Amino acid sequence: MSAASSLKALAGAELHGVLPDGQVVRAFTLDNGRGLRARFSEFGASLLSLETPDRHRRVANITLGCDDFDQWLRQPGYLGRTAGRFANRIAGGEFTLDGETHRLHVNEAPAGQPCHLHGGLRGFDQRLWRGEEIGAPGQAVRFSRISPDGEEGYPGRLSIEVTYRLSDEQLIITFEAISDRATVVNLCHHSYWNLSGDPQTDILDHELTLHADRYLPVSSGLIPTGELRPVRGTPMDFTQAHRIGERIGVDNEDLLHGAGYDHCWVVNGPDGTMRPAADLYDPKSGRGMRLYTDQDGLQFYSGNQLGGAFHPRQGLCLESQCFPDAPNQPALGADPVLRPGQVYRHTVIHQFYCR
Repeated sequence: MSAASSLKALAGAELHGVLPDGQVVRAFTLDNGRGLRARFSEFGASLLSLETPDRHRRVANITLGCDDFDQWLRQPGYLGRTAGRFANRIAGGEFTLDGETHRLHVNEAPAGQPCHLHGGLRGFDQRLWRGEEIGAPGQAVRFSRISPDGEEGYPGRLSIEVTYRLSDEQLIITFEAISDRATVVNLCHHSYWNLSGDPQTDILDHELTLHADRYLPVSSGLIPTGELRPVRGTPMDFTQAHRIGERIGVDNEDLLHGAGYDHCWVVNGPDGTMRPAADLYDPKSGRGMRLYTDQDGLQFYSGNQLGGAFHPRQGLCLESQCFPDAPNQPALGADPVLRPGQVYRHTVIHQFYCR
């Protein structure tokens, strides 16, 4: 379909941009009428912006993004996008499932150690999804696509839906997927948050609480070592609120490997149950965000390698997900395998407040 004819089918959405091959990308806006407004794109099933008021009722966008579509396409870092088929890292870019080894595209090599990151060279973040509003106008949008068997090296034809909903104070993200063949699935949302509403400031004064008594130490290649280590007595202890910049530069092996925080914490409580995972607060604006998940892990990334239109630590990620390298490390206790007849489900809730 040509760009001109596609524009006629925007169906209540707006034009976000046109891809180099002529495909039209639509954007959708949700607004709860009480100060929470979010905009989404079909490319990468992405959150483009989320506006909330500060303690003085001044509304601002609290995610990193680009106003220019072409710049946003070129911007590294997975801004606001859906990462998959397997988010985070897989060591060496391969895994074995039911006796068969699957080789994935390798697209990162921390400390010279190759790995597969966030779905590979063209993961879900680089794909065009089909968007549609569902339910009452302005309340929810659903994105869907089919990942063919063999895409980026993964087995199985995977059908995926990502749904974003706005409630009174919440952004609720739900992922669902089914496959016609045994595969591995780990989908996550990858927004960079800066609650100040000023993208020119860093996030080092944000205060973070993580409801996690353990974390996954990593090798120099940022792959979990296989240990579930207690956070007590380490700069990874956020069981009480700490400024992100308070200990980010201390002499600690894990922080040196990640050039800051880029690690997965083990969320307290049983996997599969919705429970609190994090609380992020910006004392300057009064904005806060509580995150709830039904997943094993929460990756906290302090934006150490941000580039393009942004500088390092201008935003941070809180990625609800399965454990990194889980297909190769069953002893960690997280099972990423999805078999025919099963449904992958993952829900993450972002609750916004101000004080």
